[in-house]
Amino acid sequence: MLVRLIYASRAAGEVNAELLDALLRSSRQNNPAIGITGVLCYSAGMFVQVLEGSRSSVSSLYNVIIRDPRHEHVELLNFEEISERHFADWTMGQVNISKVNHALLLKYSARNEFNPFEMSGSMVMLLLDDLIASAAIGK
Repeated sequence: MLVRLIYASRAAGEVNAELLDALLRSSRQNNPAIGITGVLCYSAGMFVQVLEGSRSSVSSLYNVIIRDPRHEHVELLNFEEISERHFADWTMGQVNISKVNHALLLKYSARNEFNPFEMSGSMVMLLLDDLIASAAIGK
């Protein structure tokens, strides 16, 4: 059984290239062995991450993330069974939302600012679909 989990969090400290590299490096190193794929979006000290894989692997990883001192205010946005992966090409893709056209953010949220805590899980997925279509998600 495959599932998709979407969560939002705030960075516990300053978000810099070193922190982002560490998060992505860890994901890209560990995720293939446990069958996890997904994407990490970030901007202004906030993250939204999508994890796809088996229910047990995704649940276990989410529990690790909740306890990770680099994240604060971890909030579950969506958890669902899926028939296929949406992010199968990425062990952990990435997108810097601050570089995205603000009109695209306004299309899916109340303001043209990235705040995943004010978005539903389905709105996050629609935004990510547009980011995939525009090749904004990097490996």
